[in-house]
Amino acid sequence: MSKQELGITVKKDENVSEWYTQVVKKAGLADYAPVKGCMIIEPYGMKIWERIKKKFNKMIEDEVDNAYFPLLIPESYLEKEKDIVEGFDPEVAWVENAGKDGKLEERLAIRPTSESIIADYMSKNIRSYRDLPFRINQWANIMRWEATDTRPFLRTREFLWQEGHTAHKSEENATEEVLKRLGQYAELFEDIMAIPVLKGKKPEHDKFPGATVTTTVECLMPDGKSIQAGTSHNLGTNFAEAFEIEYEDENQKKNKCHTTSWGISTRSIGALILAHGDDKGLVMPPNIAPIEVVVVPILVGDNKEKVLEFSEKVKEELSSFRVKVDKNRDKSPGYKFNKWELKGVPLRIEVGPNEVEDKELTTVRRDNGEKQVLEFDGISDKVEEILEDVQYELYKKLEKSREENTRTAETLDEILDNIDTYGGYVKTAWCGEEECEAKVKDEVHAEIVLLPFDKDVRSSDVGSECAICGEKSEEVVYFAKTY
Repeated sequence: MSKQELGITVKKDENVSEWYTQVVKKAGLADYAPVKGCMIIEPYGMKIWERIKKKFNKMIEDEVDNAYFPLLIPESYLEKEKDIVEGFDPEVAWVENAGKDGKLEERLAIRPTSESIIADYMSKNIRSYRDLPFRINQWANIMRWEATDTRPFLRTREFLWQEGHTAHKSEENATEEVLKRLGQYAELFEDIMAIPVLKGKKPEHDKFPGATVTTTVECLMPDGKSIQAGTSHNLGTNFAEAFEIEYEDENQKKNKCHTTSWGISTRSIGALILAHGDDKGLVMPPNIAPIEVVVVPILVGDNKEKVLEFSEKVKEELSSFRVKVDKNRDKSPGYKFNKWELKGVPLRIEVGPNEVEDKELTTVRRDNGEKQVLEFDGISDKVEEILEDVQYELYKKLEKSREENTRTAETLDEILDNIDTYGGYVKTAWCGEEECEAKVKDEVHAEIVLLPFDKDVRSSDVGSECAICGEKSEEVVYFAKTY
């Protein structure tokens, strides 16, 4: 690949779609698969997903057991819960034949979600109140065939995800579970991926099929569109009734369990790309970066071996970080700089003959290009300070952008004008009727992304009447265009 081919050839703010595609492919994150709407996740992209898995598993490991459930789900299982059937019917891919002439007795769904098969498993493993809370999680692939406007990570027919499923004695216990997992998603995005989120719930008409309440974390991208980063659902007793998930209480009375489900997917990688990337490619927050520091030896003259030797000493000194030494002798330093900038490595350390002689290191931050010459002695502490600052600054930049791109509206015209002119979030009062949301959707293709939990968000600047129909409103909502 030439230097020109390596680099990004379009600016993010001029053509974000083409920019995104180039970053995904040229940074080695993913490629297109033979089946339309599917993707090949390449090693570097998979390393990011593995980092996400590792971080989230750490959050839940004390309470939740990981397991795995079959890819194929009998049609009769899906049919037990009518909302699942109706909600996912357009998206389900079916297996109807085995071999050349073998018609299956029952169609098998390639899982669009696993509530039904895991609910059946729960019904066989829960007997007493002592079995509760019952918590299980799986990391798996999902197939949803309806997706048409596909884009790697953001919207694909097949994707990877985590789905947690739990059962509880009461509605209160289930609600606590839903909010706890949502809070962990917020922590994952904010503390690990440096992406600020809003927490709230979806409108009634936009709930997960079979849920009584769907909660969500939403993050605003620099181009003004919102991404649903993770969801946590209170399923009430809907699945318990359909699959007879029951427990016997202290008085030997049988009761229906209250169940939940919650998940994040490889869409989170798409959010990471869009949130932090720039015209050079990826910008990785240190906490999620597969490589935190890349050491680039400047191999010139007769000092090549000394430079390589000193570079290895730098790696040893930074052993508490994820460090790579780029020893490639066939590429120029400039090529290597461009390569690791494209991949978003948070910190580059340059080691040449002068650095070896002076026992100094030249460091370059990926987020702002700041260059420093630092002494080798004590470099580990200095690198830690730099990476902490990179993590902080990336978060604060997005937080400031969200604040600047959240506006209020009291009328339909104000909603439409703000979305059409500026994008971002538009906070407004809403009566709760889907027809009012539809008027915004029809005009500017924006929708209600969430009803925020924080009641303090209601203020006089949105009024107490629905901005669209003028009826009395008890809700504040955020409108935005979405990915």
